[in-house]
Amino acid sequence: MKTLALKYRPRLLSDLVGQEASVRALGNALRRAQPSGQIHHQAFLFAGVRGTGKTSTARILARALNCFQGPTPEPCGVCDACIAAEQPDRNLDVIEIDAASRASVEDARALREQVQTRPAFCRYRVYIIDEVHMLSRSAFDALLKILEEPPAHAVFILATTELQDVPETIKSRVQIYPFRLIPVGLIESRLKYVCEQEGVSFDEGSLRLLAETGTGSMRDALTTLDRVIAAGDGRVIEEMVREQLGIVPAVRVQNVLAAILGGDPGTVLDECNALASLGTDWISFWRELMLAFRDRLESDVRGGAGPQDILRLARMLHLLLQRERDLKDSSLPQIVVELALVTAAQLPHLAPLDTLVRSGAAVGSPPPGRPLRPEPGTAKRAADPQTPQPDSLKTPTVPPPAAPPKPKLQPVVDSGNLEELRQATTEALKSVPGGLPRTLVSLPHMATSLTFDGSALHFFFPPNVRHTVQDFERELVNPHLLETLRQVLPGLIRITVTFESGKHDRPEDVLRGDPLFQKLLSDTSGEVVDMRRTD
Repeated sequence: MKTLALKYRPRLLSDLVGQEASVRALGNALRRAQPSGQIHHQAFLFAGVRGTGKTSTARILARALNCFQGPTPEPCGVCDACIAAEQPDRNLDVIEIDAASRASVEDARALREQVQTRPAFCRYRVYIIDEVHMLSRSAFDALLKILEEPPAHAVFILATTELQDVPETIKSRVQIYPFRLIPVGLIESRLKYVCEQEGVSFDEGSLRLLAETGTGSMRDALTTLDRVIAAGDGRVIEEMVREQLGIVPAVRVQNVLAAILGGDPGTVLDECNALASLGTDWISFWRELMLAFRDRLESDVRGGAGPQDILRLARMLHLLLQRERDLKDSSLPQIVVELALVTAAQLPHLAPLDTLVRSGAAVGSPPPGRPLRPEPGTAKRAADPQTPQPDSLKTPTVPPPAAPPKPKLQPVVDSGNLEELRQATTEALKSVPGGLPRTLVSLPHMATSLTFDGSALHFFFPPNVRHTVQDFERELVNPHLLETLRQVLPGLIRITVTFESGKHDRPEDVLRGDPLFQKLLSDTSGEVVDMRRTD
């Protein structure tokens, strides 16, 4: 019994879905070859992701070239060549080669000798080489001469999912046809057609979900549909699709979305715990949540929502998308999800910028010629000062509780005393306005040595604290950091960071000590934004 992917495999160029550009180009090439009976180019390269129709198109092209009425874009399907093409394993003139298992130079040399053999009964001998990027460099070199000057009776069709791994010398000798990801709408229409042909019932949304899961691959979508039909006893329903694919129920996704938009982090954590109890695949859940966010954003934009609401929703989505890589790389994906969602749930509580501006303007004096206007929704102020308000309507003013006074920092008496210097700088780091992470506050005690020469504070660290020190270096641009440290180290101008062993020097440390590189930065007014090691 054939699977759906094989049963509904395209037989004609017109059957291919989502590859209109390549189909049109191949059809025109075949029409131009009809008067002479000879194709003008004998080497093709089909490149694209899996399941987009590369091998199917190669077989269709072989049938179109060898059809009794061909070359033609519409082979008859009844002549001996067309019938033989339906069974490539029994067709002597259509040779399919899996480059993944025959990638050696000996295989390429054997092919070079075999290609001289004329067709048994067809017009062309067609060689379909699948996953051609798996060939070795020597095999490509052996294949190169054949592709450049093929015999008149031979046609080569190469297929690959990794076009960048194919040598440029090969690309320059073939016609490249790109096979794009198939749009979700076209996959959904094809799945609907297959269900109708198979007499399978389906509900609204299930086929759309299957099409999205295919991620642009028609074969993957049909294979998944086959599995869902078997599990659903001839029916395709959304709940069954989600169960088979491990996709979170839609109601759960909407509950999380509503909790984030409502600014309710407690409900977010409750929903995450419930998802964990169901054994949720967090990456799958993340994808569903991002799609739900996107749909909500589109709905608000098209529904005429205010710019502040749209920007807040866009900021949430942007924030969550930035954490996707952390989710894939983490050994604790649930914690990454909870942290990202709780952070996003706090955004609705943030005051809009225009509100803050209006509040600030209300405290100070109004600009000249522009009187202050009352905020919408506030109580109407008394226009007549001679009409006092009743005591019952007056709101007693309660002074805010006074903040406990911060201890005053004392200057270091003996900067040569390491323990005194460590203690003083630690207290100063604790007092930096805005606060620093606890790991950064403890840096003076993590340093192997700490010195102050009257203008510069020098930190010396072992190489095993590089990540923490990098966070500290990013804080050096904070003006409050130097101001606070000057209270304990008068005359402080700059802070330097050095690691103990030269063999562990970081690239950024080496560049800082390179006078030519520093002169280049000075002359160009440039800055270092990223560093990468190249082999």
